[in-house]
Amino acid sequence: MLQKQIRRNRIHKRIRAKISGTKNCPRLCVFKSAKHIYAQLINDENGKILVSVSDIKIKPKKGNKVSYSLEVGKLIAKEAIEKKIEKVVFDRGGFIFHGRVKAVADGAREGGLKF
Repeated sequence: MLQKQIRRNRIHKRIRAKISGTKNCPRLCVFKSAKHIYAQLINDENGKILVSVSDIKIKPKKGNKVSYSLEVGKLIAKEAIEKKIEKVVFDRGGFIFHGRVKAVADGAREGGLKF
């Protein structure tokens, strides 16, 4: 594994030791790859994914990766509110809270989710 991936996995394990999602307050988990960004609402008590969204659905529009990430945040907030979920715990997945990860969080907040 690359050095960056090892470091991110170590940070992610530390984060996961402190936070977990429940039915009323699921975990908003963010993963970014080189081309795409993914967000999931996870209930850790049952090990179930409640809502899953990625930028693959909204790719044909023009823009950059940060604008796609903002749209992913808004989309996951919309789907969460449809399932009557208002409060979440944010899991940045070991990534730095900057750029695309921050854009997902901002979009989710704009959509009505509370962290």
